[in-house]
Amino acid sequence: MKVTALAAHTPEAVRAALAARGWEPQPAWFAASGLQFLLLSLEEITEAEREELVRWSVRAGVDVLTGDGWALLGGVASRLAPLARPDRVPSGLETVSAEIARFLAAYAEPPQAWVIAGGAIPLDRPGLIGILNVTPDSFSDGGRFVGVERALAQAERLKADGCTLLDVGGESTRPGAAPVPVADELERVVPVVEAIVRRGLGPVSVDTRKSEVARAAIGAGAAVVNDVSAGSFDPDLLRVVARTGVGVILMHMRGTPATMDGLATYLHVATEVAAELRVAAERAEAAGVAGERIAVDPGFGFAKTAEQNFRLLDELAAVVRLGYPVVVGPSRKRFLGAAVGRPVEDRDRATAVACALAWERGARLFRVHDVALVREALTVASATTNPT
Repeated sequence: MKVTALAAHTPEAVRAALAARGWEPQPAWFAASGLQFLLLSLEEITEAEREELVRWSVRAGVDVLTGDGWALLGGVASRLAPLARPDRVPSGLETVSAEIARFLAAYAEPPQAWVIAGGAIPLDRPGLIGILNVTPDSFSDGGRFVGVERALAQAERLKADGCTLLDVGGESTRPGAAPVPVADELERVVPVVEAIVRRGLGPVSVDTRKSEVARAAIGAGAAVVNDVSAGSFDPDLLRVVARTGVGVILMHMRGTPATMDGLATYLHVATEVAAELRVAAERAEAAGVAGERIAVDPGFGFAKTAEQNFRLLDELAAVVRLGYPVVVGPSRKRFLGAAVGRPVEDRDRATAVACALAWERGARLFRVHDVALVREALTVASATTNPT
């Protein structure tokens, strides 16, 4: 008899073991997913629900830790699944069952593509979003690409390096940044979007919090709106997105760029960021945005300390399990500089490592400055997680 440990952090090890023993690909992957260990946090549960949950967990062979108004459930997916079935759920746990069912649906069938205007971006391989700041004061490259000709030249470089989507921004959202008047932002962004689309370098995203800028950029050919405020700064922006059928990135941030550093207070950063993004996504869907067009971004560097950013990176599954494609934008951020001691212009290697870690944890879209370096890192990372 031989005993060999299999890797537990991914279903791939079980899938490969079953495939080696003659299983067909689809049932092997389904069974492997069922053996994957899941840890769920339940909040705002009643005392009666808590007691019934404890009784159910004993029968189901699921571990549970509980306290006043909360519970942590741990077990393989196949043991948690019966709790999501209406015909199996114990009396008194109907509300819990509905939420577990929602979670397991996102776990079992993660999105395969992100729908944007004019097409879709597949998620079976890394999608690279190239940052194109046309601002004089961005934290990393302010002033370098101001003007249509310089912006267009950078867009061509990013596209040649393997970028999937070009993200054009006309307002810096670095910590402490002041807002930019709409007229100035329009003047910076719209001609650049038009030129990129005319040159055939799209698709293009517009990085803006303002509905008027979004509307004009979409008219110029933008296929995505990237809103760092997740629709809270200008509520009409979500209605513009819904009416025009573009994709949208909803990013987590508290306050504004001028106030966000003072709002980095969390008891458990990953679960709180996920909960706030879930509210933002529900707000977008209520405004008429189709769920398949929504991507979410945990907002690395926005209203988060260096320690909180690293904790959020490690626990990114909390955001991934919302069921929307996840965008990450750690590129050259302060928290990476705090870790490696490098200035902003020398953080691309740290960015590549952060993106590779985020891929392993479920992110599929990566907003970066140095597309070529990150693409190489993600090629290696994705080779370990994509089954053959």
